[in-house]
Amino acid sequence: MVTDRYGNPLFECTAEAAAHLDRAVEGLLFFRPEFPTAVADAVAASPTAPLAQAFSAYLGVLGTEPRDAAEARRRFTAYAAGLDRSALPRRERMHLAAAEAWLGGDMGTAAHVLEELVVEHPRDPLALAVGHQLDFFTGDATRLRDRIGGALPAWDADDPHRGPLMGMYAFGLEESGHYDRAQEFALAAVERNPRDVWAIHAVVHVHEMRGRFADGIDYLDARLDDWASGTLLTVHSWWHYALYALEAGDTDTAIRIYDAVLHHKDSSGFVMELLDAASLLWRFLLADLDQDARWGALADAWAARADPPYYAFNDVHAVMAFAGAGRLAEADAFLAERRRWLEHDDAHRTTNHMMTAEIGLPVGEALVAYVRGDHETVVDLLWPLRRRVHTFGGSHAQRDAVQRTLLESALRAGRADLAGRLLGERAGLSPHSPYNWLRQARLADTLGEAGRAAVARDTANELAAPAATRLNRQLHRPYLARTP
Repeated sequence: MVTDRYGNPLFECTAEAAAHLDRAVEGLLFFRPEFPTAVADAVAASPTAPLAQAFSAYLGVLGTEPRDAAEARRRFTAYAAGLDRSALPRRERMHLAAAEAWLGGDMGTAAHVLEELVVEHPRDPLALAVGHQLDFFTGDATRLRDRIGGALPAWDADDPHRGPLMGMYAFGLEESGHYDRAQEFALAAVERNPRDVWAIHAVVHVHEMRGRFADGIDYLDARLDDWASGTLLTVHSWWHYALYALEAGDTDTAIRIYDAVLHHKDSSGFVMELLDAASLLWRFLLADLDQDARWGALADAWAARADPPYYAFNDVHAVMAFAGAGRLAEADAFLAERRRWLEHDDAHRTTNHMMTAEIGLPVGEALVAYVRGDHETVVDLLWPLRRRVHTFGGSHAQRDAVQRTLLESALRAGRADLAGRLLGERAGLSPHSPYNWLRQARLADTLGEAGRAAVARDTANELAAPAATRLNRQLHRPYLARTP
């Protein structure tokens, strides 16, 4: 029996297919755009190999694209029909069980099966990487950290394949609040593999959460060749750059990034890119910065997808686009359709049922209420959810669009008590954020505390100045010109 490069036996797999699988796993770990081709090559070389079929199934769900998932489910069902799973090694059976669960919409079972698998096979990078993404999609920061941390002792310090696991561990550490340790692991991972964009991404998140935006810009500028083009995280990494620019008050740079990378006439229409576009424009909307033309084009792109209910995190960003474009009837109809879906028996068997019922719908309703100027309703909907929003997936940085919506509505509704509480929470976690200080100034204005407001604005300006200075170097502009 052949083995992969990590020493795992591969059942009913030829040497050719094993080589393709090794290439596919490496591509997945480093977010290389060509890795789906390697998966297809593995299936073609050994169509009965369980690992090749499981990987193909994972590929169908990792992008959270409903149509890709449906096609992957069709292929997997055809493969599994009549398959004698009892004849398969346990590792292969567990991969197939995890893939089948996720294809069926049960993300929790899939995550659990893969966690049990790596207890027995901690040197299975496919199980670790797919499980890591499941933890991200379900907002489980503790398991995002510990799934990888528990397996790392099985990878020697000098193991050439340990690097991407360190990057994944760094992201889990960051999402669970261990920022020093996260940065340590992420920087070490990048030192091993300079184009490890997931590890670069972890460093970027650490700077975001700490409000160290100038440091984040310095880091991204220093590694532009490694992340700014040619990876599956290119668009998302530019989104982070745009967030840094917004925090520095440089809206022009953020808009240049939006137009060149996040959404334009040649954009792919992939949901992962539309998420970033909606999230960035929503931050402009919260700041009362007009983006009507961009909102209209983005809402058209979401409407063209006509997605069925699949992942509530995506649905919330579709509602952002419809509401941001002023197409409130469209947003209302979208939410009504999700409510009807919740009543179907099939919906109750999916993780997305819980995500939609408990988080997706109330957050979507709050976004629409915000655009309607009904800030009391926004507060009523989001205040009880603010510590549970993570359960519908994403990162702290992504979900901050929802948290900022709650804060903005609390300020606009004159709820100084709640706004003060929210700002206290934010400032405690990120005291260097200009955004947080500017909102402190607005709250002080509301309370008639002119001196306190002036100090807060001065502090925001002082904190933003270093990041603005970095952006003035405009080292990023040549990369934007050549980014597809």
